[in-house]
Amino acid sequence: MSNKIKTLSPSKILAETIVKGMQELKGIEIRVLDLSNISGAVCQFFVICHGESDTQVMAIARAIEKETLKQLKEKPWHTEGEGNAQWILMDYVDVVAHVFYKEAREFYNLEGLWADAPTEKIEFQL
Repeated sequence: MSNKIKTLSPSKILAETIVKGMQELKGIEIRVLDLSNISGAVCQFFVICHGESDTQVMAIARAIEKETLKQLKEKPWHTEGEGNAQWILMDYVDVVAHVFYKEAREFYNLEGLWADAPTEKIEFQL
């Protein structure tokens, strides 16, 4: 029997840090989709949540950026959607954070489009 210590990949650490940012502003129904073994996937992980208002969506996105910068010295390579706050996409290359307004999340249904990806449901944390 070996005492192997499981180490997390840098992408998984980034995904977990994004989750913490989402939790800071009470992101709803946080999901981490592992795309690492999906052929044609654009990144390793999608981290998805939604907010109840455009104000909350913007605040969650800011919390993600603050947390990743503080913990990992990482900034998103590219960000889209801040203008109308219906769907903010934050591209960290190997990990993409998606912060939706609830109706936009239901409409685009990323979880359904990537249904073959293992998905981790993050329980609400106080």
